[in-house]
Amino acid sequence: MIANAPSDRILGYLGAVWGLAGIAFLLGYSVWRLAGVAADAWSYDLRVHHWLVLAVHVAFMAWSEGYRGFQQSFSPRIVARAKHLIAHPRPAHVLLAPFFCMGYFHTTRRRVISVYALTVFIILLIVAVRWLAQPWRGIVDAGVVIGLLWGLISIGAFTLRALTADDYPYAPEVPEG
Repeated sequence: MIANAPSDRILGYLGAVWGLAGIAFLLGYSVWRLAGVAADAWSYDLRVHHWLVLAVHVAFMAWSEGYRGFQQSFSPRIVARAKHLIAHPRPAHVLLAPFFCMGYFHTTRRRVISVYALTVFIILLIVAVRWLAQPWRGIVDAGVVIGLLWGLISIGAFTLRALTADDYPYAPEVPEG
């Protein structure tokens, strides 16, 4: 179904906005929560090895989570899926737009498996990091904050590109038909 009627087009735009805003809220809330924990690490007497681990971890998270995870994969795909919602609005997809855009359903089998596996892995990491004492927890969370901020910025940049460019070269990875 391609959105031809004005009501379908409006529904599609609402779904795209809801999907992207929901994801941005989730990431922004995580940044806000983790930034406080990361900042708390600065109240400790950090030694040279703490600063070294912090620098390496922040650089690693910027590259792996920010650049490789968000900029190269997640961000262009969620924007492509939001753009797909505009042209092909389905009530269930619009209602669950943040989950649709993230790829939890109506995507390739491989993508569904990887999204759910990544979600479980992230939840396990969150649980494990909560057991760390300060300043180590703050050091870990500082890297995560950098990666998530990179993700938020890249989502904004890809959204701008999708809205202003004639073509958006990224596939929404939806099943055929």
